[in-house]
Amino acid sequence: MAVHWGLDPDVVFLNHGSFGACPRVVLEKQRELRDLMEREPIRFFVETAEGLLDEARACVGKMMNADAEGIAFVPNATAGVNTVVRSLRFEPGDELLTNTHEYNACNNVLRWAAERWGAKVVMADVPFPVRSAREVADAVLGAVTSRTKLVMLSHITSPTGLVFPIGRIVEECSRCGIETLIDGAHGPGMVPIDLNALGATYYTGNFHKWLCAPKGAGFLWVSEARRGDIRPLIVSHGANSTRTDRARFRVEFDYCGTFEITPYLCVPAAMEFLSSLMPGGPIGSGGLMEHNRKQTLEARRILCEAMGTLGVMHNHPPTAIAPDSMIASLASVPIPDAPGGVIRPSPRGYHDALQDDLIARHGVQAPIVPWPMASNCAPGKHGGGRCVRVAMQAYNSVEQVRYLAECLVEELGGEKTGK
Repeated sequence: MAVHWGLDPDVVFLNHGSFGACPRVVLEKQRELRDLMEREPIRFFVETAEGLLDEARACVGKMMNADAEGIAFVPNATAGVNTVVRSLRFEPGDELLTNTHEYNACNNVLRWAAERWGAKVVMADVPFPVRSAREVADAVLGAVTSRTKLVMLSHITSPTGLVFPIGRIVEECSRCGIETLIDGAHGPGMVPIDLNALGATYYTGNFHKWLCAPKGAGFLWVSEARRGDIRPLIVSHGANSTRTDRARFRVEFDYCGTFEITPYLCVPAAMEFLSSLMPGGPIGSGGLMEHNRKQTLEARRILCEAMGTLGVMHNHPPTAIAPDSMIASLASVPIPDAPGGVIRPSPRGYHDALQDDLIARHGVQAPIVPWPMASNCAPGKHGGGRCVRVAMQAYNSVEQVRYLAECLVEELGGEKTGK
């Protein structure tokens, strides 16, 4: 299936989870939309864009069983988290609850809000490896107090690739009157999403990752009761609009000045393309998602077996890292700690120079993730621990993972001997 993407054939690309990859047919749709926009820019933005955004939003609402009126397009999930948190007000002593698996950029938003309002960020310590989804839920809910005002939680964690039990956590928080913000950066296209059933206060996600839309396509869904309180990051004409045919939430978010909206408009085309790749229903309900999950479970098994030869997870099945039920299209596997407990800096800008070695010497693109994340743990707790993370999209194969495993064993052996 790699023929449908424009990826470099000389690179073993096992990192779809970071920025996604857009299929050729979707890029062609984006070119058509850009041509339409540039033929008559005034009419496009004044007359055409609003209807096209409505159509795209309706497709998204149907896929995620959500009221389309509560959906706002945003460039990415981090922008969605910022939009919510920067719209809220807190009191001194209020607690904003996150956990050790959360994405650093989003945790930084909570830290910003805590500093501004005199609130406090509370970091629930969720283990990894983890024995069960219940262990995750208990760790998060065990950190809730009478001062907790907002719980931010990933649907699928970025560093560890775990599907978190958001349903139980959202239900318990709602029962206690605590708002929930779900960072679903990896959600759309990887796992089924039913926002009406979930009942979260806010949910944000990306379309340019597992839904394979062009870069810069994301969304924010806000529950009906809170739409009047959430404002876009950019204040524009909608702030004092006199329109009566549309809710203020819709008017404010749909126009925030002149910017590239074609990534949003390509979401239906991306959904249609991915749905056509395999039988099993439209994307969001099965088919490709289940295929990717099966490939990921096999990829995890291969990497665990390879790491067993190096004394990591030796004689332990992949389920010792996390149960299969918590895996979708991402999987992280512990690898040997950095020599001397100090991760080598990457001159290319990655987390670990080991990733540079995989790229330069083997043509493999797979992230090496420090674990625990130094920014999320207590000072001195990070001792050079790390994981390798693989992402399995339609264009990936288990043969690529076997090659990654061979390369890792070679490079880790070189680290150990100082070569």
